[in-house]
Amino acid sequence: MTQPETPKSSADEPWPVRVVSQKLSAWIAKLGWVWVDGQVAQISRRPGASVVFLTLRDPSADLSLTVTAHRDVLDAGAPELAEGARVTMHAKPEFYPARGSLSLRADEIRQVGLGELLARLERLKKLLGAEGLFARERKRRLPFLPQRVGLITGRASAAERDVLMNTRRRWPSVDFRVINVPVQGPTAVPQIIDAMKVLDNDETVDVIVIARGGGSVEDLLPFSDEALCRAVFGCRTPVVSAIGHETDAPLIDYVADVRASTPTDAAKRIVPDLAEETTLIQQARRRLDRAVITLVDRESHRLESWRSRPVLARPEVLVDQRETEVNALRDRATRSLDQRLRRADDDLRHTLARLRALSPKATLERGYAIVQRPDGHVVRAADEVETGDLLRVRLADGELRAEVQ
Repeated sequence: MTQPETPKSSADEPWPVRVVSQKLSAWIAKLGWVWVDGQVAQISRRPGASVVFLTLRDPSADLSLTVTAHRDVLDAGAPELAEGARVTMHAKPEFYPARGSLSLRADEIRQVGLGELLARLERLKKLLGAEGLFARERKRRLPFLPQRVGLITGRASAAERDVLMNTRRRWPSVDFRVINVPVQGPTAVPQIIDAMKVLDNDETVDVIVIARGGGSVEDLLPFSDEALCRAVFGCRTPVVSAIGHETDAPLIDYVADVRASTPTDAAKRIVPDLAEETTLIQQARRRLDRAVITLVDRESHRLESWRSRPVLARPEVLVDQRETEVNALRDRATRSLDQRLRRADDDLRHTLARLRALSPKATLERGYAIVQRPDGHVVRAADEVETGDLLRVRLADGELRAEVQ
């Protein structure tokens, strides 16, 4: 026999609180039993009580749930359970209408051992590597001299002191923006991610350093968290990882642009050493001085060599030689021109003599005359004229007018 459906709520017919609580409880109960993985943020064991209260937190997000378990369940699965430990539990969500709260009821709790944690980290390492988060070509170079360094570390920690002291020892004027966060425990990852976002959005920060001292594998687990690795990968600002000692290798070391073996090593990587740079500058200046002196000496010797040559030692010699050559060329040109003029004069005289020998004037000078009619026709025979014709008689010197009789 089916139960009648509860009519839908409306402004005129609202549901009572108990109905809403019943419906929430029914919907949550549909999820059933599930396996849950998380980190124990708090344990409450009341003396004489058979129920233990746990706060289970997501390591990668600021979320937590209350868990209730029988003391026997906790003693059977994780008798040495402490805050900060990773656990896997079989639990069912339950809604308590009287308090309006949601919690998990666990019937089995397993504490994650070191071997399983390392296996999980290895699987996560392969996953992130396959996605390219460890690719060497995407890693950025650190600026030679950052304007400002962002530092994320624990409050008043040895790592903070090492980074600040050694960095300022190397470059006294370096500027820091320090954000102190928990570096272990359930709240470490969310706060580190929030601090990275703040520094990444700060335009004055040129490099971000995440530093922590050494510790056990469990203490360094936040720095192998997937959410933190992806946050480091998404940063626009270069990130330096300085976690633990040289032998420690959390996953953030593979994602960061630069891995420093220790916080002290991070100081050596983010800023140059002022003393070393000053020494390098002095050495460079000395090399430059030697190079300039060598160049000047070489050019001076070259000038001396040029000056010792005859053309520069006695420059008038070259002028005298050219003057002699010019005079010789001018004399030769003068002689050649005179010779040509004389030859041309002789040719002209010979031609003139031949011309004169062949000229009619020469014939006239020997007593002959040229007789012409008025129209200029030369008379060569007597029958070419008639009596009374006027003629022009050309002589060697002058001419006459004559009439034929």
